Amino acid sequence: MKISTKGRYALRMLIDLAEHRNNGYISLKEIAERQNISKKYLEQIIPIFNKSDILRTNRGSQGGYMLAQSPDKYTVGEILRLTEGQLSPVICGGQDPVECDRSADCATLPIWQGLNKVINEYLDSITLQDIVDQHMERCANDYVI
Repeated sequence: MKISTKGRYALRMLIDLAEHRNNGYISLKEIAERQNISKKYLEQIIPIFNKSDILRTNRGSQGGYMLAQSPDKYTVGEILRLTEGQLSPVICGGQDPVECDRSADCATLPIWQGLNKVINEYLDSITLQDIVDQHMERCANDYVI
């Protein structure tokens, strides 16, 4: 499994919104500058989240985006499944029921199913708030005289 640029940038965008949630609506331009991501690329990602009710939008001069709920309500797994689709490293690992003709006789199927389970459980255990908290802690401990 390899997470695409779209998935990585989407996660960074939502983390940025979580970090700045007390600032009201945030423009894509601000996010793009802080994250060093093309605004055009972010514009391609936004529709994914508009359809999923993860973001609130506001048009106009004070417009922008904000998370619809608090950052502790969104998991990395949920975000990556929206941008990447299934997170299984092989197709059959994430299927229920498995649609492969060889599944009844496949020695490796339990491996792929187990790996899929571990990946999804891990990513579903991390919220945007967890990431923000860890980042803030790392930055607080990075003090140099």
